[in-house]
Order: sequence, then structure tokens, then C-alpha cells
Amino acid sequence: MTITMRTLFSTSWRSPQQPALRFLLLGLGISPLVVQCADDSSSTLRFVNPLIGSTNGGNVFAGATRPYGLAKAVADVDGQNTGGFSTDGSNVVGFSAVHDSGTGGNPSLGNFPLFPQLCAGDVVDNCNFRIGDRATPYVADSVVASPGHFAVDLESGIKSSMTSSEHAALFRFEFPSGDGEAHPLVLLDLTDLWQSRQNATVNVDARTARMKGNGTFLPSFGAGSYVMHYCVDFFGGSVFDNGVWVNNRGGTEPKDLFVTRGFNLFYLEAGGWARFDGLANNTLTARVGISFISSDQACRSAETEIPDPLHDFDRLVQEAESAWEEKLSPISVNAGSGVSDALLTSFWSGIYRTMISPQNYTGENPKWNSGIPYFDSFYCIWDAFRVQHPLLTIVDPKAQVQMVNSLLDIYQHEGWLPDCHMSLCNGWTQGGSNADVVLVDAYVKNLTGIDWELALGAIIQDAEVEPLEWAFHGRGGLQSWRTLDYIPYLDFDPVGFGTNSRSISRTLEYAYNDYCLATLAQGLGQMSIYEKYVARSANWRNLWKADQTSAIRGRDTGFTGFFQPKYLNGTWGFQDPIDCSALASFCSLTTNPSETFEASVWQYQFIVPHSQSSLIELMGGEQRFLDRLDFFHTSGLADISNEPVFSTVYLYHYAGRPGLSTKRLHTYIPASFNASNGGLPGNDDSGSMGAFVAFGMLGLFPISGQDVYLISAPFFEAINITSPVTGKTAQIKTVGFDAGYENIFIQNATVNGKPWTKSWIGHALFTEGWTLEVVLGSQESSWGSKIEDRPPSRGETAKVTTRFM
Repeated sequence: MTITMRTLFSTSWRSPQQPALRFLLLGLGISPLVVQCADDSSSTLRFVNPLIGSTNGGNVFAGATRPYGLAKAVADVDGQNTGGFSTDGSNVVGFSAVHDSGTGGNPSLGNFPLFPQLCAGDVVDNCNFRIGDRATPYVADSVVASPGHFAVDLESGIKSSMTSSEHAALFRFEFPSGDGEAHPLVLLDLTDLWQSRQNATVNVDARTARMKGNGTFLPSFGAGSYVMHYCVDFFGGSVFDNGVWVNNRGGTEPKDLFVTRGFNLFYLEAGGWARFDGLANNTLTARVGISFISSDQACRSAETEIPDPLHDFDRLVQEAESAWEEKLSPISVNAGSGVSDALLTSFWSGIYRTMISPQNYTGENPKWNSGIPYFDSFYCIWDAFRVQHPLLTIVDPKAQVQMVNSLLDIYQHEGWLPDCHMSLCNGWTQGGSNADVVLVDAYVKNLTGIDWELALGAIIQDAEVEPLEWAFHGRGGLQSWRTLDYIPYLDFDPVGFGTNSRSISRTLEYAYNDYCLATLAQGLGQMSIYEKYVARSANWRNLWKADQTSAIRGRDTGFTGFFQPKYLNGTWGFQDPIDCSALASFCSLTTNPSETFEASVWQYQFIVPHSQSSLIELMGGEQRFLDRLDFFHTSGLADISNEPVFSTVYLYHYAGRPGLSTKRLHTYIPASFNASNGGLPGNDDSGSMGAFVAFGMLGLFPISGQDVYLISAPFFEAINITSPVTGKTAQIKTVGFDAGYENIFIQNATVNGKPWTKSWIGHALFTEGWTLEVVLGSQESSWGSKIEDRPPSRGETAKVTTRFM
């Protein structure tokens, strides 16, 4: 295949373009070595490809953003548009400034998109205003994506490029040269990606064409509504005329418009428009400010952050690149001879995506202003608590502390910790109250600047006080949880209301939530609270049905004993253990809820992170446990795109076979996680998939809520991680590393030069700057096999892991 490399825009724009072309080639399966990044060959950003996961359901945000930034600029398509843009070859329908990344469910945000066009005959009524009418294919090989910069050409001949500040986006639209009498038009659509708008306004200034207004929209996976405000200014030419449009017609009068949902919920398309004359270099620049407070604040933010729109583009890109470089700087990698650029790209891009969301909305919360940094787009904690937040604790603890304090701030103002929160709204709770785990994970890893007594009170609130609507925060069924020690199938719960389902997965998650509560209570010296909740954390055992079998297409799997639903009266219900797996049918919270959330009993049977030893005993001992794990991962039952499966890759550690965890990991990386545009197995879930890849390549896996990292063989020869808190550098080294990954079994290990026989290590590795060295070989060894060297999970009667190692 011949690839023609061309400069999309002026010479001054080449800097952000260089690394992005490299990833275009990666996505096409062409060796990245043919592309050189002339600007800075030492920059880790050359290994960041925002297009990974931009098709095949990854739903990533592929556009321009700063770490945790509110403004996120990208082209929106009419295909796989959950994150705005997709490399699925669909049509571009707009360019908008706010997005979420990697989410499932309905498309999120994408409010107030702009769309540039040249109208036939230079007649406004010939313009394509409606979404379906204006949809335009993009030129596949024109897509440019790098940190802080995105560009794409339309088949209409219009070229676009965009970047962002914290609260504003800057778009450049270059129109094709030709008819000098044509007046390029840009419309603003009062919509979002989901078309959830309830009502909206636009005001178009007759002289400057500034567009201001707001709209009320629905969160894509939650309750309530939110109001977003905007302010759009145009630069580069003079205003020819402007006005508003409704459906497929536009007029120069009036200049104001208020639009509702539409008759009988028929979606009414409407917005503002402006045409321009005398564009320098045929290029129009649009600056879009966004605010949840007011359109005036949106204008102020845009004017402050982008004061010189015609000359600020390169500055904004450079600032974004610097911000990303700083965030990635704690980690350095000596990949080792022969390691592919594709693996490095998967690694660095995965870390990059963990810092796209949650988003820092400080100063943009219209509900309260407590002076505490406010984060939103926790989308959702059920996904993120397992690996994303633990990774941020290592590489960006300052931001993680801010997020924990933001969660506590939400608790103080809304009464409960959220499990999901987006667009200032409560999102649907998927299982347990897993913000509890995020808080306790921060505690056991010694993050400071957090009120731990407040945190204890917040988690106790989750454990003891059932909200009226537990569908979006807190827990449900607490009356049964306290009296029966499990969540019953078809529970009678007159106290609160939510989706009366997921009795198995909620029981398992509530048990671990209570274990985490006990951990915090013990650390704070509250031993009576500790005793109460560590006992409650054993409730998972009450849904284990020892004689339950499982068959696939009529053939017995050979395993006995599975979790099953149980009625209020103590009798057993039934859910086929393979239901809600890839071998059966998908189970959705909103369409066909089951007793396990988005996964099968086969998957949830392993999710007892605080008591794996007891689980191993129930399953018939270590060998039968290992047999189950192997069957699960080789039969089609394991769905690695679903976060609860992450830990199952590493559970071999608990049976004394850590080498098998590494072996299992290599069946998923790079087969399911790679550097192609479709290189994720499913929704990135705000960076959760990226964090799984990053930890796997580092040779560690966190057990969130515990001071435990499971040790496996790294994918690189050596890694250094400098703690942003202590300034000390952890070193992970290998002896016998080979890029062919034949030597994936740890033979022995040392920490700071002394033998280390445990198959796990604590967070002091990072904060104290320890050196972990592992000797690798091609055959499994006995390292980590002894009972005393296995991860701490020796039953509910044992003391929980303390905060200090």
C-alpha cells in the first residue's frame, strides 16, 4: 500500500501533525518505523495514539484535550459516536467542544456542535441544516490525532483542525478555494450527540455573529437533567449575514430563538448560523467557550484562555503537549532490544487515556461552591475503581486526592457517595457502593490531605442508611442485608427503590464494600466498627450453592458449586451460570436485568478479593480452582472487555502459581489490547482498559482497597516510576528479559538487593523508591508458591491488611 504524506495546513501546524501520521500508519498495519518524529524523538508523546479504541466499540475520545480538561474538541460522526469521533468510516455531522471518553450506554455530551459548509448557489435556503442532511463523509487518510490536537478533512473539501484550553476549544475551518462570490456558512446546532435536548436558546449578534445561549439536556446514563451554556466567536473575516434556523430553513430575522423538545416529543432541530466574507487564506476560526454556570462565564473563560484566536493555535497545542508530558513524566521505560513500538504505544496510550476523565469542573458547579476542587464524569466508579484509580494513585496522586475529596464533597452535599456521576447528575449504580473502595484504596496507600473521619462516616452512610432512590447512590435492600446476611432474589424493600435485580453481584460487592469499611475503621482505631463489618464481609458465602452444576449446550462443565439467587425465605432460586455471558445473551441493567450485572455467575464466582483462600476451599481446593480459571478463560465464558474479569487473569497467584497469571495475561495482550484503531476489546470505560494494559506491562496488578500489588513478569526490560509525592524512584528491573516473551516466568526476585519470595508487594515500592528485580526464565518455578508468600487473603477471621507495610 502506498501512503502519500501531505501537509494538511500551513507549515506552523506541522508540529502537532508529525506523531499523528505515525499512528495512522499503525492503524493500517504498516511498520511505524517508517515515520520519524522530527520534532522530539525523545518525547513519550510520540507513543500516544488517541485513535486506539476509536472503533470496535472502544468509544474513546480521540480529540484534543488537556489532562482532566472540561473542553474536549473533536469531530462528531453519525456512526459509533459515543466519544464523538470514530474511525468507522461514518459521516461527520458536527464539531463540538465537550465529550466523555470510553463510556457505554447512550452517546455522551457533544453539545452545541458547529458545522461548516458552502451552500449551493450561495443561497441560505440551499444549506443543509438538519443532521441527516448535512452528514458528510470524511477523508479517511486525513485524520490527525495527537495529544492536544485533532484534524480531519471532509469530502466537501473543507479541512478542519482543532485544539483546546481548559474551558474552551479553538476550531479552524479551511474552505476550498474557488468561487470567490461564495460566503462560507457555519451553523450551531442546539443539540447533543444523544439528541436529548429538552429546551435551548440561541442569540446571534447581528454585527459580530457571536452566538450565546444554553440548553437543558439529559445525562447519558443517569437521572435528572443539566444546563450547559456556550459562547461562540468567529475570526478571520467579516460577517456577511446571520440568523437562526429551524428544521431545514434559515432566516436573517429573528436573531433569538427558544426551542423546546418538539410536538409529541418529535425532535425539533434548530440553532443559529452565520456567513462570512473576505476570509484570509479561506480559513475561519471559531472559539467556543463552555460553562455550566452561565454564557457570560463561557465567554470570559474563552476570552481569558484564548485571547488571540488567530495566533493562539500553536500555543494551545504546545501547552497541551507540555501538560501531557508532565503527567506522563513520572514513568520512564527501557523497553529492551526488540520490543515493538506497537507495545510501547499501547502502554503510553493506555496511561494517557486514564487522565482524560474524570474531568475537573472546578468553578463550574452551579449547585455549590465549597472551595474544594470539583471533579465530574466519574463514569462509572464500578468500572474505574479496579485499576484506573489505583494507577492514578501511583502516577498522579495529587489529582487522585482531589478526586477523593470531590467524592466526599458530593457526599456532604447530596447525602451519599456516588457510584456514577456525569454532567452534574447522578448516574445509575451498577452494583455496590464502590466509591467506598476508592476511598479506602487511597487510605491504605497513605494519600494525605483527606479527612479520613469524614470518609469513614460517608462509607458507614452507604452501609447503613438506604436512600429513597438507591438506583443512583447508596445501597438498596439494607434491611435484608442486615437481617438475612444477603440480598434476596425478588427482595421486599419498602424503604427505598431501585432496579430490583443483581442480587448475586450486589451481595458480592456489598461484602467487599463492608470489608473496605472494616479496613478503614481498623486503621482509625475503631475496632468495634471493624469487628462488625469484617464479619459482614463474609456474607458472600450465603449465596454459594454447593451442589449447583453448570452445562454449556447440554454438556456438563464438570464443575460443581456456584453462586445462586436465594429468596427471602431462604429457598434457592435459579440463574443458569452461563447466562449473561458471551455464550448466552447480554444482560443490561435497563433492558433485561438479571441477578448478575452485565456478566455471568461464572464470571462473578471469582469476585471475592478479600477471601480468595475461602473461595478456593469452596471450589474443591487449589487444583480445582486452577482448573476453573483455565476453563473460564478458554471456553468463551471470559469477557475481558468487562472489568470484573481483569482480576481473574491474576488469581493464579492465590493458588501459588503466579507464573500462570503472566501466561494468561499474554493471551490477552496484544491479542485483545493493541495499537490498532480497534485495539480495545470493548468500551475503554474512562481509561479502565488503558490502566489494565499499563499495569500488565509494568508487571503489577492492584487489588483495589488493599495495599497489595500482585507481581508478574514485566513486558519491558526496566521501568522507573518516580513518586510525585516523595520524589523517590521505584525501579522494576528484569534479568533474562527477552522481547519474544519466552521468558515470562519469574524464577526469583529481590527487593533492594535482598531475596523477595512473596508474589506481591505494597505501595511502599513507589513511595519509598524500592528496587524490585525479577529473574525471568522459560519454565515455571516455585517462586511465590508457599502459603506464606501468597497474597494476603486467608479468610475472614484474619486481620485485614494494615495501612503500613
